[in-house]
Formats: sequence, structure tokens, C-alpha cells
Amino acid sequence: MTPPVPSRIRDPGLAASGWQKIRWVEPRMPVVAALERRLAEEATLAGRRVAICLHLEAKTARMALALQRAGAQVAICGSNPLSTQDDVAAALAGAGVAVYAWHGATPEEYVEFIDQTLAFRPHLVLDDGGDLVAHLHTRRREWLEGVRGGAEETTTGVLRLRAMARDGVLRFPMAATNHAAMKHRFDNRYGTGQSVWDGIMRLTNLVVAGKTVVVCGYGWCGKGVAERARGLGARVVVCEVDPIRANEALMDGHQVMPSDEAAALGDVFVTVTGCRDVLVERHFRRMKDGALLANAGHFDVEIAKADLEALAQRVEEARPGVRTYLLPGGRRLHLLADGRLVNLAGGDGHPAEIMDLSFGLQLLALAWIDREAERLGPGVFALPDELDREVAALRLQALGIAIDTLRPEQAAYLAGWREGTA
Repeated sequence: MTPPVPSRIRDPGLAASGWQKIRWVEPRMPVVAALERRLAEEATLAGRRVAICLHLEAKTARMALALQRAGAQVAICGSNPLSTQDDVAAALAGAGVAVYAWHGATPEEYVEFIDQTLAFRPHLVLDDGGDLVAHLHTRRREWLEGVRGGAEETTTGVLRLRAMARDGVLRFPMAATNHAAMKHRFDNRYGTGQSVWDGIMRLTNLVVAGKTVVVCGYGWCGKGVAERARGLGARVVVCEVDPIRANEALMDGHQVMPSDEAAALGDVFVTVTGCRDVLVERHFRRMKDGALLANAGHFDVEIAKADLEALAQRVEEARPGVRTYLLPGGRRLHLLADGRLVNLAGGDGHPAEIMDLSFGLQLLALAWIDREAERLGPGVFALPDELDREVAALRLQALGIAIDTLRPEQAAYLAGWREGTA
């Protein structure tokens, strides 16, 4: 099928720069490469139309090309206008992928690009945050027919999908790729953990060592942010609402306290909860002069920007990506990346080796959903354990690392324990 709407990108002349980025990540994504070969040999997705809404940068482009090379037709838009890289979009469009995205798209253009991606009438969808699926179920219900299913790679998106399923409106099966072990234990922990500090250091040009870092939220992303902060020489304070996770933070060597107490201590605050209004007026009133405020969550609702605006006597851009709020008494609070670190278009997101695991799972999730769609029916589904293990094994194989295997008598012994006969 020829896309009903031609690609809409900023500048086709940027393609050479985009290919340079794609070529850099390609050898660092061996899992995607192996699955590309397998999908092509088995013709698993041949002839399928796949619509993608993800951060449009080099690793995403590598996965889109893998789908295309495996026989699928692909259309893509960016899940965040500020993370879209125009040169990568140009490279993909030149390769025959239908691309609807450019950096800095207005809210209206963002919605229009999603609409044009879905006009492709996909069989399968890949989503980041749930906007593509939500658009399909609200603004373009007439295009639901023919969609077999898809996969979602974020915690936020899975929560939205489960709410839709609970309300009885989700019309097809979606794989919760985010909840697979090889995704959240690696992408969320090591990917977010590293990219958050890459972004903060790039924006501020300040040292992390010796500072007090307050991490709000101790899920897998919070664990990674806290671990990397300590590795960079910071003192780490964790704020949590879950007593189990708070105990984990304590046993991991971090200080644990309520956010009202931590507000007066932190030099850097990182919210990574998935909830809204984590840091609000009462916290801002207690913070020290020069505190840095960063949100690593999917949406920019964790730091109450409206409260900052209301408190400030003056707001200024201190440096690119750093907005300074001058409060009464002369204190300055610095908001990074407009309250959403993933907005950093100058950065490249999570490391290629980490996204290799996530996107490997996405490829397997699409093939699994396509194969099992009729049996599963509408809903949100965990990926089978064997898909997790396949990605893990492919990664070790690419690294040349062998591990032990159970001898027959050991396997029998463990099976006996599971069955209660040992």
C-alpha cells in the first residue's frame, strides 16, 4: 500500500547526517540485527503495515529499518516533538519509510502527524506513551478495523492501556513490552539512569560530585537515577510513598525521608514517579538558592510549573534548556528542559546497547501479537517469558559470553521442587 499522505519532514537535505547517526548505532544493536534476519527468513511480518509512534532518533530508525527489511511497510511519527531529530527523519524518508515528524512541531502538528501515520491503516502499532492508540480509539475509530494489535514500551503507556481495557474500550490486544524483564530492568534502570545524568550535566555544565541529589520515586527508573548519582559522587536522598520501595532504597545505602524534609536539603531534584504534582509550592518555598529541578517522567506534570510561575518575581533563560525562577528574597530555582528531560533534542536518548534490548523485545512482541491476535482478543498482555529469554540469549551470544546450563539431573531436581515431589 502506498501511504495516502507523502512523508512530511523538515529538510530532505539532512539525510546524510541522519545516516551517519544510524550507521553509528547499527553495529551496537546486534539483537535487532539477529531478529531482522530471522523475521525476514520466516517472512513473519511480510506485507504487514506497521505504524510507529516513538522518539524519532537513530535507534528507533534502526528498528524501523529492521521491520522494513523484514518485509513490513512502515509509517512513523515522533512521540515527542522536542526529541525528534530532523536528520534521522530525513534518512528514514529517503529509505522509503513514511515519516511524519519534525523537531519543534506545534501541538496541532503533533496531532496531525499521528493522524497521517494512522491513515496508513496499519495492521500493527508500536507506541510510546499511548498517544497513537488513544488517537485511534477517539478521533479515528473508523480506522480500528484491520488493526490486529501492537506493543507499548512505557510504564505510562501501559497504565493508559489498562485504564482503556478496564473501561471496555480497548479494541485489540496490546503487549506490555515495558513490563518484560529485559526492558524495565535494563532500559528503565540503566538507560534512564545514565541518560538522566547525561542530560543534566550537558544542560548545566556542573559537577555532580559532592552535591545532595533528591530522587523522588524508587521504581526501576528511580533506582537507576539514584545508583548513577551515587556513582558520580553525590549524596542521595530518596523520597517514596511505597514502604517496600523505601526499604529497598534504605538497604541500597540511600537516605530516606519525606519530600517536605528533603526539599530543604537538595541541590538537585529528580522526579521519576509517573504521578503529577510531586514537587509543588510548599517544596519550592523550602528549597535552597540555586537548586536544580529535573523531571525524568514521561509527561511534564511531576514538577508543578504553574506553582513556580506564581511564586516567581521574574523568569529568565539562564542558558539553553535552563529556565530560572527568581523568588522573593533572591533565591533562584532552575528548571531543566522545561520539566521534561526527554525533551533534550541535542541528546540521543538512551544508549544504543540498552535500546537494542528494548527494540528487540518490540520486534518479538509485534510478531507474537500478530500470531496470537485472535486467541488473545482485546486487552493488555504480558510477553511470554521465552521472548525475554530469547533477547537475553541473543545479547550474550553477541558479546561472546557463554553461561552454564542445567544438567538433566539438576533440571529434574528443580522440577520436583516446583511440583512438590522433591
